[in-house]
Amino acid sequence: MKQLSAGIYTLALLSLVSPLRPIHAQTASSATRPAGPYSYDLSEEVTLNGTVLNVLTKASPGMITGSHLLLTTLSGTVDISLGTLGLQGQGALSVSAGQQVEVIGVIRTLKGKPVLLARAVKVGDRVYAIRNEHGIPVSPQARQRARQKAAQNGETL
Repeated sequence: MKQLSAGIYTLALLSLVSPLRPIHAQTASSATRPAGPYSYDLSEEVTLNGTVLNVLTKASPGMITGSHLLLTTLSGTVDISLGTLGLQGQGALSVSAGQQVEVIGVIRTLKGKPVLLARAVKVGDRVYAIRNEHGIPVSPQARQRARQKAAQNGETL
């Protein structure tokens, strides 16, 4: 009898904490709508080419946190967010004003202004990883591991 009442109690407790909607419905709906302004969707990526107007190691007032490039393109000046790790540590982006770059990323409106969340920046022949395919900033440690793995395979980054 104790086992039966313990089982009933457990079922009652689980029914109180379980979601009201089926789990598969939550998964399907979250896959079709973005998680928010910082969401990163590979299908929305754009590639911009331009000249670096300015490299900001810290955000100016009104910008999102982290480092930024101000890029002059044929369409005007674009704010490129490099996140908090883009200019830090080994393998960090090395660029200066006046250089030509190619930037791959997703445009979002943050703090009321359009910002390109950079995934990769190409300077000359070198490509710098800024974020992964999910929009998560690439840490200096991750860049170092990627460089070591590439060296073991006889590749260069």
